Amino acid sequence: MNAGFNARGALAIYRNELYRAWRAVFGTIVSPVITTCLYFVVFGAAIGGRMNNVGGVDYGAFIVPGLLLLTLLSESTSNASFGIYMPRFTGSIYELLSAPVGVGETLIGFIGAAVTKSLILAAIILATATIFVDYRIEHPLLAFGFIILVACAFSLFGFILGLWAEGFEKLQMVPLLVLTPLTFLGGTFYSIDMLAEPWRTIALFNPVVYLVSGLRWTFYGEADVSIGVAAGLTLAFLALCIAIIAWIFKTGWRLRD
Repeated sequence: MNAGFNARGALAIYRNELYRAWRAVFGTIVSPVITTCLYFVVFGAAIGGRMNNVGGVDYGAFIVPGLLLLTLLSESTSNASFGIYMPRFTGSIYELLSAPVGVGETLIGFIGAAVTKSLILAAIILATATIFVDYRIEHPLLAFGFIILVACAFSLFGFILGLWAEGFEKLQMVPLLVLTPLTFLGGTFYSIDMLAEPWRTIALFNPVVYLVSGLRWTFYGEADVSIGVAAGLTLAFLALCIAIIAWIFKTGWRLRD
């Protein structure tokens, strides 16, 4: 790949990925929003009406950051993994490898498109949440920055997953069997302070707990884990993903098989 930066190449990849998303708008936009609405109906209205406030926050509003993160993790990972997997599946990856674009342009194109789609979804979900609950965001700039950080980290993770997967089954296995259970057990619908020992301590080994807590802090100023710890761990995960991708492009693993 070319060592110089090819802005037009990065933009071409970015546009192509966004066009692909709009061609399947129901799966990429409509379906996650409908799912989130169902969560609000079931947990926010049905269950929330029978629960007291959690940490001084109405239960329906309390679950907004968790539901937002639930969608953010799954969609960022899925969009990026599917985006790089399809060129491998169709064989067009060889055109990309022979094109005058480097690792930076490739990542900007694929990851940038995945993050953009995730941010659009996040905005739609927050707008949808206003129909069901009255929530607030005490630190909007920090919330926006944390959402971008999480979207970038898990888009990079999805990119690695798309290179690793040998079939559609493996492509869907990690989001369904790993990310979704960890998110449900990561304080999406409850505070880990509500758990008895030893489950409260065990929950701290779930990395998603720190993501949910970090985002919830930007909304309400209180969380189970410090925002500094949450942001630091997310940055470390992002750096690890970048290092792995750099190694993949250097060695050609899964790219030239």
